[in-house]
Amino acid sequence: MRIIDLHCYPGTKDWIACQGPYVDALAKYWKREWVGKAEPEVIKEFTDAGVDACLVALDLVSTIHTKPVGNDYVHAMWKRHPKRIIQCWGALDPFKPDVIQEARKAVQEYGFMGFHFHPIMQHFAVDDPRAQPMFEELNLLGAAVMIDVGTTGMGAGMPGGHGAIIRHAHPSSIDKLAADFPKLKIIMAHPGWPWVEETTAVALHKGNVYWEMSGWAPKYFPGNLKVDIRGRLQNKIMFGSDYPSMPYERILREWQELGYKDDVMEKIFHGNAERILGL
Repeated sequence: MRIIDLHCYPGTKDWIACQGPYVDALAKYWKREWVGKAEPEVIKEFTDAGVDACLVALDLVSTIHTKPVGNDYVHAMWKRHPKRIIQCWGALDPFKPDVIQEARKAVQEYGFMGFHFHPIMQHFAVDDPRAQPMFEELNLLGAAVMIDVGTTGMGAGMPGGHGAIIRHAHPSSIDKLAADFPKLKIIMAHPGWPWVEETTAVALHKGNVYWEMSGWAPKYFPGNLKVDIRGRLQNKIMFGSDYPSMPYERILREWQELGYKDDVMEKIFHGNAERILGL
């Protein structure tokens, strides 16, 4: 069965460095070393797991002032490994003066399918009026967006969460964005805890909103979510790992242990991403 992983970070030393003060907190959160790997090792892990990877750029310049692993970086990595990396999510900062130009370059020159936003770490909610011009441009470009919903391991346990606000990733912001831009394809990333039921409501109510389940061990999905994935949400759910957060062996094994029928797993692992994002 084909497996499309919608949510893979580069996993390299540059990517680790991009996270600056959050590295130690993430190691504690994931209960393991949080260190970068050589690029060939990253590609080998994708290959061994049998996934078609979609890389996610990360730009936190405005909030923690580290060198980004941005659009140029993930595009170059994609082009070096086109048989294993099949697409990229770019990173945009809505408050940068050149954000429109960056968006156009990523879509029109690099061929990116869309952009990922990390509201907690970027210190804004996606329905912030100041971000409206950026989303208007993305809508015109036909770009999809992937938006983290729910809490994050970045800053977890640090005093004040190092200034990050969890509420920025509440599903109500995605609900408003989807209403404002009904033609914009919106992928919610992660199960959305502690607002899983509200995130489910947004996925069900908004026809242009979809959902990928990265960043959680499947055995810990809440009970109602497990039922909805095989039922009323089966045409909206997509696979993501949040690589390198957890080993592929564990994630894929636990998905199979959920006991879903093959036709449901076909949708989750590749069919929905192919249909919705043209992968």
